[in-house]
Amino acid sequence: MNPATNKFITFEGMDGAGKSTHLTWFADVLRQRGFDVVVTREPGGTPLGEQLREILLHQPMSIGTEVMLMFAARLEHIEQVIKPALSAGKWVVSDRFSDASFAYQGGGRGMDWDKLRQLEQWVHPDLQPDLTLFFDVPVEVARLRLANNASLDRFEQEQSEFFERVRAGYHKRIKQNPQKYVVIDAAKPLEIVKNRLEEIILTI
Repeated sequence: MNPATNKFITFEGMDGAGKSTHLTWFADVLRQRGFDVVVTREPGGTPLGEQLREILLHQPMSIGTEVMLMFAARLEHIEQVIKPALSAGKWVVSDRFSDASFAYQGGGRGMDWDKLRQLEQWVHPDLQPDLTLFFDVPVEVARLRLANNASLDRFEQEQSEFFERVRAGYHKRIKQNPQKYVVIDAAKPLEIVKNRLEEIILTI
């Protein structure tokens, strides 16, 4: 990647993988290097997106409704936050993007990937992350990290088999376009993961 230009970077991984723990630190390091950074998340990132997030995380619904609401929130996010920030020369660091839909709704829920691709092409045909950091961790490790959380959302409450499919969905997505991803062993201690992120920051 050209270090002279701003970037769109996404953090991906299962619930419990630890990506959110590192995202704020990662953005702060970029700021220390002099970059103007916007930190955001999906679903969410806009007032409407945050309302849809609450519905998606806590209300039962069909898989079709879940997919459409995810991409509706994403479209709003792109138009209101991501594209304006990139156009203004800012860096954007997002906690999840479309890879999560392929992993969770495609892998976890079994939604047809061709339908997800069609939605992806409709919602953001000319926008993809410059770099995606995938925090990979065995399902049993992720579940242990969530064990003490008393307020799990409806995704976090899913069984291990669901998360095995989610993890497989992420790996399938990575195999389709491997140059866009950096896979991070998120089962390692925090300091080792942080050191890996520091190495990545030096290359962008």
